[in-house]
Amino acid sequence: MKKTSTRLADGRELIYYDLRDDAVRDAVDRRPLERTVTTSEVRHDVLLGDSVAIASHRQGRTYHPPADECPLCPSRGDRLSEIPDSSYDVAVFENRFPSLAGDSGRCEVVCFTSDHDASFKDLTEGQARLVLEAWTDRTAELSHLPSVEQVFCFENRGAEIGVTLGHPHGQIYAYPFTTPRTALMLRSLAAHKEATGGENLFDAVLERELADERIVLQAEHWVAFVPYAAHWPYEVHLYPRRRVPDLLALGEDARTEFPKVYLELLKRFDRIFGEGEPPTPYIAAWHQAPFGALEEFDGVVREDYALHLELFTIRRTSGKLKFLAGSESGMNVFINDVPPERAAERLREVASS
Repeated sequence: MKKTSTRLADGRELIYYDLRDDAVRDAVDRRPLERTVTTSEVRHDVLLGDSVAIASHRQGRTYHPPADECPLCPSRGDRLSEIPDSSYDVAVFENRFPSLAGDSGRCEVVCFTSDHDASFKDLTEGQARLVLEAWTDRTAELSHLPSVEQVFCFENRGAEIGVTLGHPHGQIYAYPFTTPRTALMLRSLAAHKEATGGENLFDAVLERELADERIVLQAEHWVAFVPYAAHWPYEVHLYPRRRVPDLLALGEDARTEFPKVYLELLKRFDRIFGEGEPPTPYIAAWHQAPFGALEEFDGVVREDYALHLELFTIRRTSGKLKFLAGSESGMNVFINDVPPERAAERLREVASS
């Protein structure tokens, strides 16, 4: 992998990740851009104990542009984009309309390929491995920023999810706090550790799932399963068999095997609802241990946390979406229409031949 860092016309950082070591990335951003002005502010909710990012400048962000005006495609001729070069393997840049900025963290866009009509599942194993290396490198770099406490790599796919740019891409949020979802896991981790005299909750969950009927696929270094209490109609959790706190600690064998396993999962998601259906909308989310202090979670250290990826869709059946209604949005109590055991069975049925 070759990494090249440069700057866009308005001063934002752009990083190319290339498969070839001899790649040259010296194209200049020719757009007449002024420096980006952001108004991101993080406010703490004293009743719920969580935080909300207020970012009014995002009202003006690019919204469903036609394919020939996609800002994530390479720049060619007079068509200038966020990527000055005429091609790329993987490109990462600071979001022009970030939810978090400055002392409130940082937001980046990860372009998986220069092919506008592709999807992550269409990548080769080598390309998918390069994306993994980019996620890992950005996690390392962002963890050193003084305002950053947790790094979140994720992909939203599909208009139903709310994606406004059709080009295959994901994002990275570097939060100035430990996210509420991670905090819940850490509290459960601490309580279980104390109640059992030191047993790790993530290890116990993985052991239970390996003995049950919700396994979707197994490989030498990875296990994918539908969780016992799945919130979403089709939800898969992907764990490395050896517990590590983040992408930085992932071993070489697991890195090598990851592309094959993950690409297979994504292909199965597109087969869930049968032939002729539009691509399945999904969210793919990496859960990593926070880099901040963990004193409030008694007895827990970073190494207790288990890196894992959560992949889920909001489509519950052909032509029907799972909307977050009163119980989910109002009280955060999910109601799942698809039994996890049936979801796992279906994801096994659509395995690649």
